[in-house]
Amino acid sequence: MDRKLLLSIVELGGYPDFRDLYRQHGYEVIVESSMRKALAILKKKKVHVIVAEFNYQHTFRDRISSLESLIAVVQRDPDIRFIVLYETEYENHFEKLREQYQFSEEIAFPVNEVKMRAALEQVAR
Repeated sequence: MDRKLLLSIVELGGYPDFRDLYRQHGYEVIVESSMRKALAILKKKKVHVIVAEFNYQHTFRDRISSLESLIAVVQRDPDIRFIVLYETEYENHFEKLREQYQFSEEIAFPVNEVKMRAALEQVAR
């Protein structure tokens, strides 16, 4: 049986590398540092779980985050589980994305192994 694929998009980071934890939960892991590369992977591979950061971008004119491009692709596949990491200081901006899309799990910073393990257990249900 093939392992399920988890795509981790680490644009800014600021939290531990969870690759070992992802593997412990049975995932094959791909880590990308750019949204553009992550979107290319989604066109080629069947991804089961995405872990990505909400990074508020006040300089964007038509969007608030690069996460919106990802949401547009993920909405086409209801089987993809989406864990989003966010800073509480930007939660009011993040709320705008919650109105567009229901994430499988949300983790507020600081992100640690306990929170990530709980999120992975929830998306596995």
